[in-house]
Amino acid sequence: MNITALDRPASLVERVCQQLAELIRGGSTEEERWLPGERSLAEKLGVSRTVVREATKRLEQQGMLEIQHGTGIKIVDRLHRPLNDSLTLLIPDMADRLQQLNEARLSIEPDAASSAAQRATKEQIKTMRRIQTQLEKAPDNAAAIEADIAAHHAIADASGNLIYRLILDSLAEIGVTSRLRTIGRIGKKTAIEHHEAILSAIERRDAEVAREAMRIHILAAGEDMDLPALKTRKAK
Repeated sequence: MNITALDRPASLVERVCQQLAELIRGGSTEEERWLPGERSLAEKLGVSRTVVREATKRLEQQGMLEIQHGTGIKIVDRLHRPLNDSLTLLIPDMADRLQQLNEARLSIEPDAASSAAQRATKEQIKTMRRIQTQLEKAPDNAAAIEADIAAHHAIADASGNLIYRLILDSLAEIGVTSRLRTIGRIGKKTAIEHHEAILSAIERRDAEVAREAMRIHILAAGEDMDLPALKTRKAK
């Protein structure tokens, strides 16, 4: 006798989460950055306030909402937060985190650059060129690091793969730390040269050159972080 599992219908909470997520993704104006109050949402959705409360808590944990008690429910873009908050707990040693960060980037970003060379729109290429100019003209390391991160995020956006961008967002905070050990130690000159090589390949629609240029860039960043020195200092 073959017995197969029945499809489990989505719970009310799951259905409310799905509907609110669709509403959030469709919002664009400043007024749409806030959801109606809990009571109003319950009435509009035809469910209890308890269901709305549980759904909004889940979406807050997922980084889509921020519940401000006494103010309202704000729509935010922090889908990366759950992973970002886990990194320190999962990998407590800073040198290990930085090394694994570079390994992860090496697995992801060359493909993202290759896809960007094939898929980037003219507007996206203009955005990348503008960010490159910001990096070149950055008055200090903080501004250079900000432009560096923005450049990598713009490439991920241009790749057309939202998961690439979500992963990079999840690594953003440790990414700042890694750049403090590269740009912060040796300056922005290498970053400018490497980013220019990647961007030029994307502008020429040369996917393989873009991939290789990004690979070289990330490998060099790993060397510039000088992780052996960091591990040696900790051992002392």
